[in-house]
Amino acid sequence: MLATVRDIAIVLLAIQSLVIGVLLAILLVQLRNLVRMLREEIAPILQTSQETAHRVDGTVHLVSDTIVRPLIKLNSLGAGVRKAADNLFYFKGRMRRGRGASSAAQPHTASGDPSTTEIA
Repeated sequence: MLATVRDIAIVLLAIQSLVIGVLLAILLVQLRNLVRMLREEIAPILQTSQETAHRVDGTVHLVSDTIVRPLIKLNSLGAGVRKAADNLFYFKGRMRRGRGASSAAQPHTASGDPSTTEIA
């Protein structure tokens, strides 16, 4: 009886080993197919993506150099001219009202708040 159980166990282990061997061979074939797919299909997609990223980077630099920087400079110049004109008209208006240099040393409020005073 024990010899029969032993023989059945040996046969089952042999069948199990064969099944594992076949499954391992199938796994290796699938792994080879995966590596082939990665080389043939995904590598060109990655290359195309990198080329697109480089084009976008070049476009960003082009737009920055030709549109954004000149607009920033123009906006800065406009803000400076506006501030200079505000200051010029502010002092010109003070001179017309007769305040002149005598009131230049007196503090005045810039925002209308009496707690904040500036000396002109």
